[in-house]
Amino acid sequence: MSISLEIFGDRWSLLVVRDMMVRGLATFKDFQESGEDIATNILADRLERLTDAGIVTRESEVSDRRRVNYRLTEKGMDLAPVLLELLIWGARHEATGAPCAVIDQMEQNRAAVLDETRRRWEVRDRTPILPRFDEAARPRNATGRARRSH
Repeated sequence: MSISLEIFGDRWSLLVVRDMMVRGLATFKDFQESGEDIATNILADRLERLTDAGIVTRESEVSDRRRVNYRLTEKGMDLAPVLLELLIWGARHEATGAPCAVIDQMEQNRAAVLDETRRRWEVRDRTPILPRFDEAARPRNATGRARRSH
């Protein structure tokens, strides 16, 4: 119980897992450029915590051993149903920028979305389940910056 709260009690861990699962992100640079504005020290810490918890694994890229790819483990993939429900809930009740049609399809076809997520993970297909939403379409806060999607 304490490991779950420690890992998922902060928004960054959930966003990292979400981005790996539905957006196909795999490298430190991918996460940095995701538009979430996560500080590098926080990102490194969350990736380490997720790895230590067995949710994420680090793999050196075959073509360049210096480059590290992060990948969800089986334990991490078991979070797919929970994250799908959080995505649907968030899009319904918060200003996420997610197109309603996409969320409607996900909500009506939960089993198919989960099957496709699992299939892509098994064959290591990093094609996003959810498209990257246009930054310009995201709701803005008082300073003019795009609001986070969480």
